[in-house]
Amino acid sequence: MERFAPEPSRAAISSAILAAPGWARVGITMPNDRLRAEAAEELARAIVDQLHHTEPSLDMDQLTLPI
Repeated sequence: MERFAPEPSRAAISSAILAAPGWARVGITMPNDRLRAEAAEELARAIVDQLHHTEPSLDMDQLTLPI
């Protein structure tokens, strides 16, 4: 039997929404169907990306870029 990850908390989802691009948060209120759909897609993408974001592992063999 496959185990599922625990559900994200409301606080995590709220943080993800607030971290989404401003145009997407405002765009879901637009009267235009196309803009509303594009904004909703971007908002969903931002939420999923933030909730499933994992820090990249550090590889000691990886060269660093000069700043």
